[in-house]
Amino acid sequence: MLTDGERADRFLALTGLTPDTLRAGLGEPAMLAAVLDFLANHEADLVAAADALEVDPAILIAARENLS
Repeated sequence: MLTDGERADRFLALTGLTPDTLRAGLGEPAMLAAVLDFLANHEADLVAAADALEVDPAILIAARENLS
């Protein structure tokens, strides 16, 4: 998420999070859901994240639905 500067800036601006609060909350379901919501709402980011993780984008969407 934070490896792409433009995506990271947009995510942090839209959520109001800081890199530190994001890192601190990564084990929390609410934080994971927020990240997956962000990706689900930006198809290019969803595909890029899925490619980086070597998974089908549908898996990320399914994870989002499981956390909701």
